Amino acid sequence: MAKPSIDPNKDWEELLKSEFTEGVKPNAETTGSKPGTSAHQSDINFDIKPEELESYLNRYVVGQESAVEVIATKVCTHFNRMKLDRSIPEEDRMVGNIKSNMLLIGPTGVGKTYIIKLIAKHIGVPFVKADATKFSETGYVGGDVEDLVRELVHESDGDITRAEYGIIYLDEIDKIASTGNVYGPDVSRTGVQRNLLKLMEESEVDLKTPHDLASQVEAAMEAQRTGKVTRKKINTRNILFIVSGAFGGISDIIKKRLNMQSIGFEQGESLRDDRQNMLKRVKTEDLIQFGFESEFVGRLPVTVVLNEMTEEGLYNILKNRYSTVVLGKKLDFRAYDIDLEFSDEALRVFAKQANAERTGARGLLSVFEKALIKFEKTLPSTEIKKLVVDIDAVERPEETLKKMLLSDSIKHYQKDFLLKNGIYLDFRKDAAERVQEMAQVHNRSIKQLCEELFHDYAYGIRLMSLEHFTITKESVENPQVYLDNYIRENYKKKD
Repeated sequence: MAKPSIDPNKDWEELLKSEFTEGVKPNAETTGSKPGTSAHQSDINFDIKPEELESYLNRYVVGQESAVEVIATKVCTHFNRMKLDRSIPEEDRMVGNIKSNMLLIGPTGVGKTYIIKLIAKHIGVPFVKADATKFSETGYVGGDVEDLVRELVHESDGDITRAEYGIIYLDEIDKIASTGNVYGPDVSRTGVQRNLLKLMEESEVDLKTPHDLASQVEAAMEAQRTGKVTRKKINTRNILFIVSGAFGGISDIIKKRLNMQSIGFEQGESLRDDRQNMLKRVKTEDLIQFGFESEFVGRLPVTVVLNEMTEEGLYNILKNRYSTVVLGKKLDFRAYDIDLEFSDEALRVFAKQANAERTGARGLLSVFEKALIKFEKTLPSTEIKKLVVDIDAVERPEETLKKMLLSDSIKHYQKDFLLKNGIYLDFRKDAAERVQEMAQVHNRSIKQLCEELFHDYAYGIRLMSLEHFTITKESVENPQVYLDNYIRENYKKKD
């Protein structure tokens, strides 16, 4: 069935509201609840099917169809398994829980984090993201990996049961691979891998950290009051762990295993294709050679390789009706009651510029900001209510903005003159440009300068019984002389 067409100038706000709330199901426990109250296990969509989630993700994610297929399938299987496990008595459950923890491999800006955020929102589970480099083996550099589990409880508004079905996403996981020549305590690599092992399988994590002074005081008060201390714990059995990284250099390890050599000096697209093809042939032994403990890799049974972004892929992201880059920028301008449109040629240029930055989809945000920042700063102070971003606006923003401001100022003055005097002043292009030049020299606004130059024109034009008068460059240079000569010539023609 064909997708309904959308008016980009009218319906995109409704689109945002409807699409980003899709999948949220009201229920007896949450309907009518106040913001900030605890959500419950019943909020989680345990019944979601792989094809349903895949279709949902493909609305927003461009150029990653193969990766989306695997991720959507394994995530759905994970949560449906959790639903099945809840119906099985504890004593009959399988010993040794095997979860669909995932390893995502791909460069920055290909949508790794975006995909997982979309999934968490659609299913209705808490989501926590962190960079693996911020953690250490003992917690004295950066933080403790158990803090991630505690953060899930915070994201669940204190609902521990719901937090136990959350998703923890660790980026830059390749940065904690051992280099093989570390002496003494390894505070940033294999030590973190070992600590993550316990969490990724099943462990109990204290909700309060032992070294937290507030927790110690609370525990002491509880012991004094009740004679015992109870500890709240979070079980990680059902928490899904997804890790990702760019894994620069692993393609060389794969090539060595396959006994392959690069011939010649590959560049550009051919080099990117070669690296992409190598990554898709990655095996467990390559990850171990890269610097990961075999037990750590064993806790990540699902490996997904995401495609690098190409110029065409970036363009398709911008053309997507759900593009957060385009819709987000429209919201920026809509905050000032300005409608924003993009020509197809402009989107092509944005894609080309972003591709040159080699940061994937993140580059789109950068080039959008660079191209539109002057418009975003200046237009809210004018009466301009629509901006069409075409090829000129992208390649010559200052010149385009200058023309827009001139046109807006002239129209504003024309409107006031017409309402006050019943006469329409038509400005020729060279006359308007000369007014703009003079306004800059004399530090006046265009409207102020026009009022000074043409303050006697209403009376003179009425003498000639005219309702329309053309302002030329000569009238801007010598307004009174031009008007006097025009009146004399007009009366001569009448005679």
